[in-house]
Amino acid sequence: MPKIDMDAVPLRTGSIYPEPYAAQMAGRSSLRLGDAGGLTQFGANLVILAPGARSSLRHWHRHEDEFVMVTEGELILVQDEGETLMRPGDCAAFPAGDPNGHQFLNRTDREARFLVVGTRAPREVATYSDVDLVVEVEAGKARFTYRDGTPFAGPR
Repeated sequence: MPKIDMDAVPLRTGSIYPEPYAAQMAGRSSLRLGDAGGLTQFGANLVILAPGARSSLRHWHRHEDEFVMVTEGELILVQDEGETLMRPGDCAAFPAGDPNGHQFLNRTDREARFLVVGTRAPREVATYSDVDLVVEVEAGKARFTYRDGTPFAGPR
């Protein structure tokens, strides 16, 4: 297996979220390691959170499993049950179809990183637990709607 040149992997910043949610992802970036290695059946990303940043809106996936391992710093995992401190080596798993939304917060004064590995379903639906927003992704294209299926046009 060829070694991935980490210096050659583009750093991705920002979000695909519509506003005002995209602005809430300031300080989040990622390295798409699975893409850099030519993987097609699952994704592997190293997510980097600056102090005060969050990984995403709290969400859950209908068709895709996710696995996370903290590699650097301290993060707070937020789920329905509350908050859990995560340190290097700590892992979490989010099975497809479990409606317990999750997100990671960096409340420290130093950068934190985590590896996220997930399946790549041909069609995925993610629901955002704390806002009226759903994303459907098919053939690499994202379509945002409200939970009732109408096109997203801003928070209501």
